[in-house]
Amino acid sequence: MILAMAATLAFSAPAPPRSQTCEAAAHPKATQYPAHWWTPIIDAHKPDWEILPQAAKPGQVILSKRNELGLLSNFAATPFMLHGVQYASVEGFWQMMLYPEGPDDARAQAAGITWPHTREEVARMTAFAAKAAGDAAEANMRKMDIHWVTFEGHRMTYRSMAKGEHYRLVVQAMRAKLARNPPVCGVLLSTGDLILLPDHYQEEHAPPEWAYFRLWMEIRSELRRTGRIAAPK
Repeated sequence: MILAMAATLAFSAPAPPRSQTCEAAAHPKATQYPAHWWTPIIDAHKPDWEILPQAAKPGQVILSKRNELGLLSNFAATPFMLHGVQYASVEGFWQMMLYPEGPDDARAQAAGITWPHTREEVARMTAFAAKAAGDAAEANMRKMDIHWVTFEGHRMTYRSMAKGEHYRLVVQAMRAKLARNPPVCGVLLSTGDLILLPDHYQEEHAPPEWAYFRLWMEIRSELRRTGRIAAPK
């Protein structure tokens, strides 16, 4: 079921052009919105995690993976470069940080711990495959009683309520995704001033980077204000 939903719900974007910018001038402010963003969906096989489009109140829109708004999901196959490395999705980037960076990594040396994927494999994943890889990694972290992840050899706290290093990296990845994939830029700007909401139930008291829908609204406001967002190096 999960694999079928992955194929159905994960959206992909065309190969990015060489120019890595997102410019508001090319996407005028939306004054009308597609009706299908709110069209009620009746699905007897709807997964328990999903919030359907009709749950939105006036002035709101659900970032449903059932339509083009799914491009804003971390699951979406929207490749980007960050620090010279290619990632298939923000989800793959996120879950990759939970995995050992090499044989000298303390996570790789822990007794009785098996890692189902390499870090590089997870970086190439999207959608539910990446999420499942992350779930397996978090299970290992609980066994090891560790609360940190790594990026480029540097440890940082995972699940921090403060906007720390992990938060900043996730925001960088979202910005890189936006700049590298013009359809993502177009979809974000087409939401105008609508309040963006997730299409899945959020865990209570989650760290700020879990609220991707709020981050997109902040980025959207910046893009409207400055007219341009360049991809991180």
